[in-house]
This record gives sequence, C-alpha cells and structure tokens, in this order.
Amino acid sequence: MKIKKIITSILLWQLSIASISVSSIVNAQSAIESTKEEVEKGPNNGRMLRDGDFAIELAIFEDGMPPEFRIFATKGDTKLSAADIEVNVQLLRLGDVVDDINFYVEKSYLRGDMEIFEPHSFQVQLTARYAGKTHQWSYDNFEGRVAIEKKIADAMQIETEAVVSQVFDETLKVFGKLKIAPNAIRHVSARFPGEIKRFHAVLGQRVKKGQLLMTIEGNESLQTYKVYAPMSGLVTAQNAGTGEQTNDRRLLTISDTSKLIAELGVYPMDQAKVKLGSLVNISITGSDKVIKTQLFDALFDVNNEQAKLFRAEIDNTNGSLKAGQFISAEILLDSYKVPMAVKATALQSFRDFTVVYAKVDEQYEVRMLDLGRKVGPWVEVLGGIAAGTEYVAKNSYIIKADIDKSGASHDH
Repeated sequence: MKIKKIITSILLWQLSIASISVSSIVNAQSAIESTKEEVEKGPNNGRMLRDGDFAIELAIFEDGMPPEFRIFATKGDTKLSAADIEVNVQLLRLGDVVDDINFYVEKSYLRGDMEIFEPHSFQVQLTARYAGKTHQWSYDNFEGRVAIEKKIADAMQIETEAVVSQVFDETLKVFGKLKIAPNAIRHVSARFPGEIKRFHAVLGQRVKKGQLLMTIEGNESLQTYKVYAPMSGLVTAQNAGTGEQTNDRRLLTISDTSKLIAELGVYPMDQAKVKLGSLVNISITGSDKVIKTQLFDALFDVNNEQAKLFRAEIDNTNGSLKAGQFISAEILLDSYKVPMAVKATALQSFRDFTVVYAKVDEQYEVRMLDLGRKVGPWVEVLGGIAAGTEYVAKNSYIIKADIDKSGASHDH
C-alpha cells in the first residue's frame, strides 16, 4: 500500500510539472503575441509591407474560390502598374516544405500562380523588384501551431503514429444465441415395455457411443435386456427413474455438444448485405473470448422480430459453451485497403475544419483533412496530409487545448 501511494504521488508530481511547463509555453507565446506591433492593413484588407516610400500590399483572396495571393504596389500615394513589378513569395512551412509562388499580371494587380493551402501557417518571405531595386520582407504567420518539449509530451502521454494505408473491415453487429447443432440429438426409448431396473448413465453425464445406459426387465418375458448409447454426447434429459415403467416414452436424451450453432438475427434492412460464407467474429456474453467462424446457411422463416436467422458453426470440443447462451457477433461485409487512414481518436475541430495534429520535432500543427469512410477505430483520409506524416493519435485534446489557449489566429 505504501509503495502504491509513492507511485501515485510521483505520477501526480509529473502531471503537475507537465501542466506548469505547458502553461508556461503557452503564456510565453501569448506574451510574444501581445508585444507584436499592430499589423497595418491596406485598402484591399491585405498586409502592408513598406520600404521607404515603396509599399506592397499582400492580400489573400478567397471569395468563392480557393485562396490565393494578390499584390498591389504603391510608391508614395501613387498606384504602380502591375506590369512594372516583379514579385516572388516563398512560404516556409513546418517540416522544411516551401511553397514557391510567382505572380502574373491580371487587371491592376499581380495574381499568385498557386493556391494557398491550409493551414495558413508559415514564415512569409517576399521579394519585390521595381525600377532596378530589390525589396525584401520576412515575417511569421503562424496558426494552429504549438511547441511542447518531448519530456512534457511524454509525461502527458501524448502518443503519435504515422499516416499509413489500412485494411478496412466493414462489419455488421448482430445478436443471437447458441443452439444444439442439427442431427446432434438422440432420444432413447425402450424396445419392449418393462420396468427400469437400473440407470447406468444419468442426467448431466457424458457417455460414449455403445456405452451401457440402462437395464430393463420386460413385462412379458420377465427377462432383462440392456440399452446402449446410440452416439457419444451428454445426457441432457432424463424423463424416468429406476423402478418406473418405460411405457411408450423417451427415457433419456443424448446431445452431441462438441459443436454448437450460433443463430444470428439479421433485420430486413441489412439482409441483402449478408452473404453465406461470410466470416464472423462471435463474442460470448460475459467473456472476452472471440470465436472466429463463418456463416454456412440461413433459416427460411424469420423470427418474431422479422429477423432472418443466419447460422454459423462453433467448435465446442472443450464443452465450455452452453446451448441457450446469448451472443453478439460481427459479420464481415466487405474488406478493402485504403491508401491513408488515421485513428478516429486523433480527430479534433479547428475553425470549420476537422483536423489532426502533425508532429515535427517538438512542434505540433493542425492538418485540415478531407475524410472518407469510417470503419471501426479508423477513418479514411482523402487529402490534407501526406502519407507517412507523424500525427498525434492519443490525447490529441491536450494539443487542441494548448492551441486554443495560445489564441491561434487566421490572419493574413
């Protein structure tokens, strides 16, 4: 108990230190933001960059179209012709990715030759040439990004995985119960009427084929004769006792329980999806064990809930399963491979996007995702992140909280 208390105290201390450290990082970032000079905006709501009386307005245009840069230039109070200016913009993104943007003349402005992809988080380096002179500016435009030291991330159990291809198994969750297999039951009766002198096997006893079950004395012959087991199995019913008359009735029932049948109810809306031969994972109520089998047939009739009963065979050689047990099952409907997938637990919201947080060294940054199908713990990724990217798969909410506290903006 003393050791347990010590371990608990250590863990609480680590989390406390981690919380303070992360908070310090965020507070430091917030302090930096608060000391920044107010960004000057131009008449087109772009960022003004000045060098003496020469000025460039770098505006991002995204009205009904993918975002792109547009350049407006002035010298003093005079608007300059777009044809007289040469501009190049480089966006230095996390992970040594560089977007190299050149511009062409359109109307009275220069228009960038590529889309500004999300996230709009980068260092901007702009070079402009006018009248034989070169002007250069550089500034940070970060959003959805936070830095966390490795030891802090480890203490807060932030875990990462790589964006990789994944096999998706689409399944249908159904329920049912176990039944005795067809032709697995034998009812034992007396050949001739008489008195049961002795039972050699009783209810609950396991017998082998040919084993002596009972001795009977015939009413007419007064001779005893013996009754033997027609098959191996478990005595699952006993309808008479020693000294009783056999009459015309079943005396014992033997059931072969080495195989059981899982009867699984599939409702009308899903019946067309289920095919015979499909693989099935069966879970027994109250047990962690998963049994793998496949569907071999389906009953013609439906049950009282209009569910069609599909059947799968289960090995029960060890006798651990019992007829009548309730079960759940996952029927495999389809299996296919997708080029990229991420864990559903990694997904968070950022502005109007669903994102994961890419990790580069000790920095984390949003990646806006275009998502496809969701199967089990995985979500298909159609775009927004590169294959092989390391992303936060566990405890991503911690990164989200840090970014939200740092006041990440979407400013151009």
